[in-house]
Amino acid sequence: MTLVPLPAFADNYIWMLHDGSHAIVVDPGDAQPVFDALARDKLRLAAILVTHHHPDHTGGVAALHAATGAKVWGPARERIPEPFAPLAQGDIAEALGLRFEVIDVPGHTAGHIAYFLPAGQASRDDAPLLFCGDTLFSGGCGRLFEGTPSQMLASLDALAALPGDTRVCCAHEYTLSNLRFAQAVEPANAELTHYNARCESLRAKGQPTLPSQLAVERQVNPFLRSREATVLRAVRAHAELAADAAEADVFAALRQWKNDFR
Repeated sequence: MTLVPLPAFADNYIWMLHDGSHAIVVDPGDAQPVFDALARDKLRLAAILVTHHHPDHTGGVAALHAATGAKVWGPARERIPEPFAPLAQGDIAEALGLRFEVIDVPGHTAGHIAYFLPAGQASRDDAPLLFCGDTLFSGGCGRLFEGTPSQMLASLDALAALPGDTRVCCAHEYTLSNLRFAQAVEPANAELTHYNARCESLRAKGQPTLPSQLAVERQVNPFLRSREATVLRAVRAHAELAADAAEADVFAALRQWKNDFR
């Protein structure tokens, strides 16, 4: 299986997995990049996986389904273009011999799901894959449009518990702006400094910073580190939180700090 990020809009990625003849795409907000890739590589579209209902993730679904007949999978608790097979926590989406495990990750939207492909399915030595939509970004997380801080914290905890070598396939190229904020939170984090330099080099060459790796995100992403002493101190000082503030309150203050960060 080959993993390909297809750029769309200003900063989206539509993720494609293909075996040289058939393909799966994740969150096709725009059909044209997918049609172009299918034609270029002489592929047939077998399946479409959708993480949540926002138009920049679903806008191309209807056209792709109509043109190819590809099966569409999506979150059971959200409205996405019909027809689709609804999925929730613990379900399996099967396509091209791959079994994607479904994880409920509410927060960005109320019914957001992620797709996890364990190691060894695409090939014997492949690392796991995580298609996490707008829940987890490299160096950041999605805005809380429909969910609560407690929900998002629990969702990120569930993703952070996956194997460290998991390739994190986020849906947006937000990495450098996220890392600027992360450095404001943890300016002395050496791993963060090193990762930021690597990502700046990739972008200077016109290359994606993604997929990231979950073990790296645990070291650099403040939203996976909101219980770490360095992050706690920074958030408490910025938001003037009490020393005994609840974890969800700390996370909410961290997310608000990011919302306001320029």
